[in-house]
Amino acid sequence: MTPEDRFPGPEHPDSGPRHQPDLDVLPYGTYYEPEPAGYAEAAYESETYSGYGGARYLEQHWPATGHPHDGHTQHDGHAPQGAHAQQDHHVQHDHHDPQGAHGPQAAHPGYEPTLPDRPSPAHQIDDPPTIELGPPLPEPGLPYNPYPAPAPNEPPGPLYVVGDVHGYLDELLAELRHQGLIDADGHWSAGRSRIWFLGDFTDRGPDGIGVIDLVMQLAAEAAAAGGYCRALMGNHELLFLGAARYGDEPVQSTAGTASFLAAWRLNGGQQHDLDRLEAHHVSWLSRLPAIALEDGHLLLHSDTTAYLEYGESIAEVNDAVHVLLADEGVDEWWDCFRRFTKRFAFRGDAGPTAVHELLDTYGGSRVVHGHSPIPYLTGAVHADDGAPPHIPGPYIYADDLAVAMDGGVTMEGRLLVARLPVN
Repeated sequence: MTPEDRFPGPEHPDSGPRHQPDLDVLPYGTYYEPEPAGYAEAAYESETYSGYGGARYLEQHWPATGHPHDGHTQHDGHAPQGAHAQQDHHVQHDHHDPQGAHGPQAAHPGYEPTLPDRPSPAHQIDDPPTIELGPPLPEPGLPYNPYPAPAPNEPPGPLYVVGDVHGYLDELLAELRHQGLIDADGHWSAGRSRIWFLGDFTDRGPDGIGVIDLVMQLAAEAAAAGGYCRALMGNHELLFLGAARYGDEPVQSTAGTASFLAAWRLNGGQQHDLDRLEAHHVSWLSRLPAIALEDGHLLLHSDTTAYLEYGESIAEVNDAVHVLLADEGVDEWWDCFRRFTKRFAFRGDAGPTAVHELLDTYGGSRVVHGHSPIPYLTGAVHADDGAPPHIPGPYIYADDLAVAMDGGVTMEGRLLVARLPVN
């Protein structure tokens, strides 16, 4: 019996057909713009692992315990009281509605949200509060039990990471429920646990805005419970924001003159997500960090060393990206998107060297990333019999220095949620 047989994960709810292609591309047939000379270039050309050889899946990071779920949990889009204090109404999301029938375009088919040209304090009133909230209110008639305050010197709760979601809200809800992190109604139930989403909330799947709304809701509920729910900025956040802000404005690229909107559509952009994008989503997404360090884990979205081009510390990298998004023009945005779309730097013979350069600069003992689907990392994209790729859990490689968390949900793989460390 294999570890996968003994430690099965939840069955996926059906969110409809998966969008192809799955790897990010630049317009006009170009895949990646040239890598700088050095070890990264050698890593692309060197022999890489085939199948699951050269790395290992570990039983410990896919435990059999956890809260069962029925695979059909529905999230109604309602935040706890106060989580959207600026809004006078609640929107009911139907996650199987590819046309976004509950969005503003239902009443106005030509609707496009009006977004600020530059984030500024004047627009910060649109931000929903994320800290000063109480715990979710109980059902009518049930007693109210506030979360207890943490004891002095109490250690932090367990740490979880979530791979690329890409709009597959039902799969996300099922996995979080399976891990016991949310309850049957989609509310935080993990106490002082800590969760980091590794980016790429939107595109390709049916409800990217629903995913963003859920993460924002959980951030508020987790903070009230003494834990936290945080997220990194992925390349699809940069792409989505660029499409909303710059549309068809030309950008200069070695792939030819293109636009954010063209690249977004090419990479699975869903019009109903753009139609439902609001100013508070833009403000929240624009402030996400690009890199974080937790318990010795260097958390990144992309498996690239491009972060080194933005600063010599985590704070410098995050500040540089935030300044760029606030003040720079379309070509600077495009260049940032292009750099964070690169991948596979940790694969092959030169992979450990690339990981060490990041760890030596930013700290930590292991990199945890999303971005590159595990089947592409391993070369096992499609089985000989045409079956979907088998993804039993996170993928550890590069001399055990890197953990890949993108289970390939867009290609009928798996949306991964794992507790760190994975040993």
